[in-house]
Amino acid sequence: MAKTTKKSQPIMDNTRVIGVEVGKLPPQAVEIEEAVLGALMLEKDAIYEVIEILKSPDCFYKEAHSKIYKAIVDLYANEEPIDLLTVTQELRRKGILEEVGGPFYITQLTTRVLSSAHSETHARIIYQKYIQRELIRVSTDIQERAFDESVDVEDLLNSAEQSIFDITHGSIKVDAQKINILLKDVIDSMEEAAKRGKDSLTGIRSGFTRLDALTAGWQPTDLIIVAARPSMGKTAFVLSMARNMAVEHGCGVAFFSLEMSKHQLVKRMIGSETEIDLSRIRIGNLDDNEWAQLDAKIANLVEAPVYIDDTPALSVFEFRAKCRRLVNKEGVRIAIIDYLQLMTWTGDTRGNREQEVSNISRSLKAIAKELNIPVIALSQLNREVEKRTGAHKRPQLSDLRDSGGIEQDADIVALIHRPEYYGITEIIENDVEISMRGVAEIIIAKHRNGATGDIRLAFKHQFAKFTDPDDYALSFDGLKTTIIQSKMNEEATGIDAEYGNTSFPTGGNNDAQAPF
Repeated sequence: MAKTTKKSQPIMDNTRVIGVEVGKLPPQAVEIEEAVLGALMLEKDAIYEVIEILKSPDCFYKEAHSKIYKAIVDLYANEEPIDLLTVTQELRRKGILEEVGGPFYITQLTTRVLSSAHSETHARIIYQKYIQRELIRVSTDIQERAFDESVDVEDLLNSAEQSIFDITHGSIKVDAQKINILLKDVIDSMEEAAKRGKDSLTGIRSGFTRLDALTAGWQPTDLIIVAARPSMGKTAFVLSMARNMAVEHGCGVAFFSLEMSKHQLVKRMIGSETEIDLSRIRIGNLDDNEWAQLDAKIANLVEAPVYIDDTPALSVFEFRAKCRRLVNKEGVRIAIIDYLQLMTWTGDTRGNREQEVSNISRSLKAIAKELNIPVIALSQLNREVEKRTGAHKRPQLSDLRDSGGIEQDADIVALIHRPEYYGITEIIENDVEISMRGVAEIIIAKHRNGATGDIRLAFKHQFAKFTDPDDYALSFDGLKTTIIQSKMNEEATGIDAEYGNTSFPTGGNNDAQAPF
């Protein structure tokens, strides 16, 4: 097809139509495209290097080259040999041989390269040009839509975020590593852990001793789901953790709240830190001593590396961008989302809520891996819990709301259960009557890389605060358990390290003090 020299007309050889009104052509490397296609037909192993980089025929600028590469990929997928004859035959079978220049052009491609030694380097150049063209295409589309007064701004932002996310997500390439390198990394980390002592953790400490012992801390790249019914204390639990991680261990925490405002969250943190009743903090009804107590104790929070974002209806793409910025600029090491079902997905799920939630959870796991941080996402449980009776109100994995994809994507699923909320104030364990007042059970129902079990924590409702049970016992004298005498428990003492259940020496005292 003939070319035109008028700048107002498009160039029309065998490439995609390109406007040149402003005197610019899209980034391209046509000669290198020819060299790569020629190498693929000359060297049988070249496809293994190229196909990992050029995952789509659209990576090629010239339309004919895109169709030839598609034919080569189809041959590869069908385990057919790739050479001059088979590629020509495949194009003829598809009825597009003449469109791409005929047998003569295919033959000419094999003369464009002397060796396939540089196929990988050439493929990377082609891919870089493709990314540049995609960015130009997306930015042009955004610009055009931004001038359209009928387009909703929120829709435009979501569309722009998704388009950029799709480009960056597709450009991430992770190479396989030989096991000797991985072994060295793992052994080095084990040796470092050994130097810190037997009780050292490999992940980020939650601040709850028994929970950390069970999980070894929150691990980088893990997606942790914390789920419960309303009023179980999900937000209080992760806020208590955020405080512990930031104040006690100097760990940068990003807290994304889709339900509560940032000021409400800070008030909760003040109540938890000062142990002043939240209802009084909300209205500022404090006496002089309490104001002095507040001033003294919030000093811990002032310097805490906690970053709170209360963007409503946060999309996955916004979360990724914000979180990446906080990790790179502020040194954040863990992200918390309150809560998953309030996040939005701007892709096409055709109104399928379950698919939407599955996409969100899958993306959160991918973001945790990409940024190499743990991501903790709160989640709602469905109403099946309420339909059960008595002790059967304990939540289970099947109660996760909206999608089984959450359970599939999560590395850890922690369920929060407070028996007292359902009127269960005592339970019998090993012939011992245990008080469940102010007790929260953290049920590790799934743990991809470790043990499961139950951990009991103290919950101070008036302060929206979770603590280790020993801390709770020091603060409150009122909790007592009635010990039922038996030979089995007369000499019982200690802590079950796996499940965190506590038994206490009776010494003949039927009113022995114990937190649980």
